Order: sequence, then C-alpha cells, then structure tokens
Amino acid sequence: MPTNTYMIKVGAPDPERKTSPIYNRSRDAFESPDFAAESGYCYFNGTPFGIGQYIRSGDEVLQCAERGIWVREETDQ
Repeated sequence: MPTNTYMIKVGAPDPERKTSPIYNRSRDAFESPDFAAESGYCYFNGTPFGIGQYIRSGDEVLQCAERGIWVREETDQ
C-alpha cells in the first residue's frame, strides 16, 4: 500500500449506484464466479477508477485490481 500518497475518500458504497465487487486480498477473490467480468476500471458509486488506483472508503483502503474488482488492503491498525 502506498504511504504518503493522496487517496480519494469515497464514503460508503451506495446500493443505488454502480460499485464493482469488493474482496479481501486472498486467492479466493480471484477464483470467485463474480470475477468473470473483465474491465479496465473499477467503479465506486458510479465513478470509474483505473487499475492500481487506491481509494479510502471509511476505514478501509481499497485497490482497483485487474479485471475491475476492488481488493481490501491490509492495514496496521
């Protein structure tokens, strides 16, 4: 996870708006049936973010992973 890097704060996911699936960082996330759709972007509340980009949703840090899914980053809290 980047340190001293500006991360956009996005708030909580809105069920009325498009948000890509969010997984814990584990092998299971990439083997899930939900992982079938390929995309060059992850969406959070209708806003697209590029692969590799980090955002903050509440206390969670999410990274946009390949194929357009969000992966929760482990934090030292």
